[in-house]
Amino acid sequence: MNSRKKKAFGAIIVIVLVAVAAGTFIYQQLQKNQNTLDDDVPGYEVKADSPQSVGLGKPAPDFTLETLDGKTVTLSDLKGKKVVLNFWATWCPPCKDEMPHFQDYYEKYAKEDNAEIVAVNLTFRDRLSNVENFVESFGVTFPVLLMEDEELMETYKVYTIPSTFMINTKGEVEKQILGPLDLDTLRGYVTNLE
Repeated sequence: MNSRKKKAFGAIIVIVLVAVAAGTFIYQQLQKNQNTLDDDVPGYEVKADSPQSVGLGKPAPDFTLETLDGKTVTLSDLKGKKVVLNFWATWCPPCKDEMPHFQDYYEKYAKEDNAEIVAVNLTFRDRLSNVENFVESFGVTFPVLLMEDEELMETYKVYTIPSTFMINTKGEVEKQILGPLDLDTLRGYVTNLE
């Protein structure tokens, strides 16, 4: 085997080993997190003692992001309202499944429940045109924020999308949910917030 073929073969071996290691790590993380999930709801609640917990019962980490329509939203400015903070992406099938439920909730109950939905798009892994098309096709009327870098994902420990945080009127995270929510479950969470 000549040196060029040896280098190519070596590179393939390295790629395979990295892929196997990554797959093993992801599998182990999923198994570890499985012990912290509650299977009784469409989404899974992260338990307070989970390493993935952002800090249940503690103030939600503050941030300011630009919206799709060029305004800015600062989370702490919403104190006094119940906030549904949702992290999502256009390429995420469960995000597509839950978005109509979020829009239905926003139209029917948000005002009555003193609630706001804040949908943070993983724009650093998406295209702005995809976000615009998604919002238009689903008729989304609540604020869609654009996350241009990963820092906020790390702050909120968002390893799974969709991930939703239920924030009470005092600005504290009461629930952290992995996976999609339907209308009834979403409303149940919001009405139980302080």
